Order: sequence, then structure tokens, then C-alpha cells
Amino acid sequence: MNTDEKRIPLTVNRKDFEEIYFTGNQKSLFFSPSTKGKTVTTLVVAAILIVLIIFRNDLSKEKFGIIYFVSFLFLLCAVYLSLAINKVSKWKKEVSGYLKKLESAKVYEIVFDKDSFGVNLNGQSEFSLWKDFQNAEINDNYIAVEGKFNYMFPKKAMSGADFSLLKKTVEKNIINS
Repeated sequence: MNTDEKRIPLTVNRKDFEEIYFTGNQKSLFFSPSTKGKTVTTLVVAAILIVLIIFRNDLSKEKFGIIYFVSFLFLLCAVYLSLAINKVSKWKKEVSGYLKKLESAKVYEIVFDKDSFGVNLNGQSEFSLWKDFQNAEINDNYIAVEGKFNYMFPKKAMSGADFSLLKKTVEKNIINS
């Protein structure tokens, strides 16, 4: 064991992780940040199509193609929306599976030193060099790091002192490097 190696044990409470993963309507299939615009666009195009169909008898034969065009737009919007919904659904399923794995963990800890950062989950360790991380996000509720592996650690999963230590270390090695 390296003398400058630090270990931060994490306690897993599914609710703490879900608060962060599913913040801001993230788990809503139709109104998550990635589907909201597509949902609204699809609804607007559907409303226009319904109005056109209701008043189709008032359209001249030359303008009847508008209904076909708006129908095509509606179909296109519906396809893009269904793809976005599928992506959110798949993400929710992955997060749920990951949280289930965390809940059953006997050991879940962060391990780092001056050169590397890793996570130990039941003896399965993933290590990266600090330089391999491209981005980090730190706020009052969690610390997230992105690189070869992506992690998010809720503040509630560790002691205040450990959160402060991790925050300073991430700032030094990722944000300010």
C-alpha cells in the first residue's frame, strides 16, 4: 500500500444516488432535458395536422398537398421522439442496474494518490491516471469525474471531511491542472 494513498469508503443509499441521477426530470420519458423539445415539437405538429384535417374541406385542391407534407413532418417528429425516448429508457435501465450493483456491494471505496484515481467495488478495481480525466463537476451535492471511466459520488455517501478532501484533490488534479 502506497503511503500517500487515500481511501474514502462510500455508503450506498440508493435514494442519494437517484436524487442526483434523476434530477431535473431526467427520468421522465417525454419531458427529460433530451426529449422535452422533441415532445413539444411533435405535439405542435400534431395540433397543426389535426387542424388541417378538420378544415380539409376548406382547402383548394392545389393546397391539399399541405396535409401530406405536415403528415410527413409529424411522422418524422414521432420517429425522432421515439428514438430519444428509447435512449432515455435505456439510460434509466443502465442506471437502475448500476445502482442495484452498488446496493449489493460489500466494499465500495474511492482510492487515490498523487498519480492515480480509482474505485474499488467488491475487490474489482478500476484505476486511471489523473491526466486521463477530461472533466470534473463539483457542486454542493456531488462530485463527478469524466475520463476513461465516469463516476459520480454523492456528498451524502461519505463524511464531510472525506467530501472536502475529494473536492480539493479533484480540483487540484483535474480542474486546475
